[in-house]
Amino acid sequence: MNKIDFNSRIKDGDACAFETFFKLTHLRVLSYSKLFISDSNQADDLVQDCYLKLWEKRHTIKASQSVESLLFVMLRHRCLNYLRDKKFYYSDSDINSIKEIDLQHLFELDFTGVENKSIEEELVDAIRLEIENLPEKRKLVFIKSKIDGMKNREIADELGISLKAVEKHLHQAKEQIQKSLLAKYPMLVMLIAMILR
Repeated sequence: MNKIDFNSRIKDGDACAFETFFKLTHLRVLSYSKLFISDSNQADDLVQDCYLKLWEKRHTIKASQSVESLLFVMLRHRCLNYLRDKKFYYSDSDINSIKEIDLQHLFELDFTGVENKSIEEELVDAIRLEIENLPEKRKLVFIKSKIDGMKNREIADELGISLKAVEKHLHQAKEQIQKSLLAKYPMLVMLIAMILR
């Protein structure tokens, strides 16, 4: 089923098309949410809210609009609102804090067109590629921490390495990924910082 079919069928209230769309996109959308929100349950709640809101607002979907891109935009806004409401501040060597005005800048990011990927999709793809380029052990530690949501102590026990080694691998992975992403997407410095927190 292509994007146009999804658009028209979901807009017309086709529950089967929406269920198929959910099954095809849920894992990727949830992974994207987890880039912002470290609490897996909260990330899942935000994703579910977005699917529900998409279904409720299906009548407003335009023929030229990608339902998937619309979902990513909704989720990004929901995640950033959640972080703002929780008074989230990022502290890293490169960034002292993310202020509300900076978050508003992220809201203004737009898409390049129907046929092209959204900036979120491009960034997620770029992150996946950078993760694949990590040295094997560093990649394994990073995936277990950031994708699987394991605690550092659990990773250390499972891999038979020290807690310090896990922390070192995570720090080096974040630095390597951030350096590469900032070279490709310099205007997304705050979003990249939030993703790699």
